[in-house]
Amino acid sequence: MLLAVTVTPAAAQFQVQGRIGGAGPQNQQVVEKFDADKDGRLNTAEREAARQALSASIGGRIGGRFGGNRPAPSPGITLTPSEVKHYPDAPLYDPATLRTFFIEFENPEWEAELVAFNNTDVEVPATVTVDGRVYPDVGVHFRGNSSFGVGNGFKRSLNLAFDFVHENQAIGGYRTLNFLNANTDPTLMRTVLSMHIARQYIAAPKANFVRVVINGENWGVYANAQQFNKEFVADNFGTTKGARWKISQANRGGGGFTYQGDDASRYRATFQIKSKDEPEAWAALIDLAKTLDTTPVESLEAALASRIDIDAYLRFLALDNVMNSADAFYQRVADYSLYRDPAGKFHFVFHDANEMFSMGGRSQQLSPLVAENDTNKPIIAKVLAVPALRTKYLGYLREIAEKSLDWNAMGPIVRQYSALIADDVARDTRKLFSTEDFVRTTTDDPTPGTLRSFFEGRRTFLLQWFADNGATIAVR
Repeated sequence: MLLAVTVTPAAAQFQVQGRIGGAGPQNQQVVEKFDADKDGRLNTAEREAARQALSASIGGRIGGRFGGNRPAPSPGITLTPSEVKHYPDAPLYDPATLRTFFIEFENPEWEAELVAFNNTDVEVPATVTVDGRVYPDVGVHFRGNSSFGVGNGFKRSLNLAFDFVHENQAIGGYRTLNFLNANTDPTLMRTVLSMHIARQYIAAPKANFVRVVINGENWGVYANAQQFNKEFVADNFGTTKGARWKISQANRGGGGFTYQGDDASRYRATFQIKSKDEPEAWAALIDLAKTLDTTPVESLEAALASRIDIDAYLRFLALDNVMNSADAFYQRVADYSLYRDPAGKFHFVFHDANEMFSMGGRSQQLSPLVAENDTNKPIIAKVLAVPALRTKYLGYLREIAEKSLDWNAMGPIVRQYSALIADDVARDTRKLFSTEDFVRTTTDDPTPGTLRSFFEGRRTFLLQWFADNGATIAVR
C-alpha cells in the first residue's frame, strides 16, 4: 500500500511514501526534513519530532504482530563488562571468540524508537563498549526485511555505524558492523558456517559470533557478518576503488542481467548503487547485460573474459548450488552484492546466508544444472550454455561437494561453534527458536533436519549425480 499523507505544520508537512514492512523502498529520507540544527543527523528532540510525524502519517509503525507461534519473549539476564571475557588482541572476526558488545541507548524505549525509524535514513545514537573500550555516538538501526518481521521483543538484526558522528572511529579496522538474528535458522550457524566455506573459494564476507547486551540486558548470540563496503573491498581486492551495488529481494528477477535497453534508469530499482554514482559504472553494467543478450554462444567466453572474473563467478555459482539456500541466487538472482574492480571486472558476492543448507523436502536433490535453461536469468543460463564454462563450473561444484560437504572435515567445525555458543543459546530469552531446536539441528547425528543430514545427503546426491552423468555433462 502506498502512502502519501500530509500532517501538521509542526511536522513540516512531512510525507511518507513507500510500503510498510516487507521488501519496500529502503531509507526513506527523514533526516533532512527534521534536522533543525543542520548537523546531518537527528538529536533527541529532532528524533522525537520525526517519530510523531511518522506516527501521524501512517497511524503508527508496525513491528509487534509477527511473532508467529513462539512463546512470548522475556527479559534476559543482566550483564556488565566486568562479568564477561575480553579479547583485546583477537581479530574482530576471530571464529574462536565470543566477544560481547554492550550497547547503551539513552532512551529506555529504544526498541520502539528503532521500529519507528525502520527503513529510514535515521540512525539512533548509542554508546558501545567492547573489550573495555568505550565507543561514543555509534549509529544503530534495524536491518533486513523478513528478519524485521519477527515481532517486538524478539531479537532483530542490527547495523552499527561506528563512524556515524566521529569520522575516523572504527573497531578492529571496521567502521560498520552487521549483527544478524538467525531468522529461519534454528542452528544459528548457517551464516557463519556457509561463509567459512565460501571464503575458501571466493571473496566472501567474514563472519563469527558475538554476544549482544542492550541497556544492561543480555539479548543473546548474533552472527557478526562483514559489511559489503570499502573495508570488504580492501580486505579482498587490495583497493577501495571500484563500483559496488546491492541487489535487493524486491528486484523481480532483474538481478539476472536481463537486458532492458541502454537507459540506466531501467536498472536502478534492481541494482542499488552503494559507491559513487558514476555514469561509467552504469555503462559497464548495461554493457554486461547487453553482451549476455547479443553475443553468440561460441563467442561469449571471450566476450566475458574482460567483463567478469569468470573463475570466481563459476565458483560463486557452484557454492550457491552446493550449499542450496532456500533464498538462492539460482532461484531469484537476488539478495547478492556486486563489485566492479578498477580493471573493469565484475565480482559476485554473497549477501544473505541465513537460509543456506536448506533441509526441507527434496532440497538435497537439487540438480547442479538448475536454471541452465531459464531465459529470465541470462547471467546463469547464457554462461552455462558455453560448454567450456559449464564443464569448469561442474568441476568446481564437484570439488566443493567432495571437500566442503565432507562431514569428517565440517563436523569438527560445527562442534567447535556449538561449544562456543551453546551456553549462551540456552540462556537466551529473545531467540527465535527453542534451545531444543538448536541442540537437535546441530547434533552430531545424521537424523533428518540436522546439519549433518544435509551435508551427508547433499554430498551423496551430488557425487552420485556426477557418477551417473560424468560422460555427458559437457554435452548439451
